[in-house]
Amino acid sequence: MEAYRDQYARIFRGGRDIVLIAISTDDVESLASWAKDADFPFLFGSDDGAGVGKAYGAWRSLPGGGATDNRTLFVVDGEGVIRYVAAPFREVDPAAYDELADAIERIAPPLDD
Repeated sequence: MEAYRDQYARIFRGGRDIVLIAISTDDVESLASWAKDADFPFLFGSDDGAGVGKAYGAWRSLPGGGATDNRTLFVVDGEGVIRYVAAPFREVDPAAYDELADAIERIAPPLDD
């Protein structure tokens, strides 16, 4: 998440005409505390029970009966259509952020000032 924060201006245009929502199964209080402490400039959502993750295929079973999210990233256009999926998102690969920026640029070109 720190990489998203650190590249927020470049990838997400500093929030101009782009909304970033990071969703996790962490509880609301933990997410709010972490977001404040790390000074994240975007929104967080708590997916208690993993319903959102399961609905979007961002949840996978683990050997032995457990389950986890698979760090899936979705880019959704203004009409609510998923236009780009990175499953799983390669958060340690700098090229993944360039690919994300390119996808956003294709889907939502910057507006003229």
